[in-house]
Amino acid sequence: MNVKHLAYVLERAAKHKGVSFVEIYQNCNIFNDGAFQYATGKETKNDTTLYLEDNKPLVFGGEKKKGIRLNGMNPEIVELGDGVTEDDLLFHDEQLAEPSLAYLLSRMHHPEFPEPMGVFRCIERPSYEGMVTDQINEAKKSNPDASLENLFAGGDTWEVK
Repeated sequence: MNVKHLAYVLERAAKHKGVSFVEIYQNCNIFNDGAFQYATGKETKNDTTLYLEDNKPLVFGGEKKKGIRLNGMNPEIVELGDGVTEDDLLFHDEQLAEPSLAYLLSRMHHPEFPEPMGVFRCIERPSYEGMVTDQINEAKKSNPDASLENLFAGGDTWEVK
């Protein structure tokens, strides 16, 4: 129902080198009509969804007066004000090497918590494709005269029994 946010997430996934996993809440009029009404309905979506923004506090609600903070290792919903500020909340960091925050967010579900929406984790690591290309280039540097033609035309043979 939020086409702009969906386009943003799909673009991020497409541009990411490596694996991307995107979950889309899609209504099906036949099998699960209204299954995601809590996350898409005008009256409820602000209190039941949490849009993740990198390096920003986990704030949600119609007037952005609710947030998520940690109580020990457990997330809890708090109201901002009365001594609770955004600095007390959990801040999202999609580039943390340690996956614990992304896992914690993935475990938050309606009705106990708002459903997190957005990029949970975005880690850049060497890809298989890139490492193979680097290996080939390194091999070419160490033996510049090597070629498949020379290998095939060479005299080295063996017999398989």
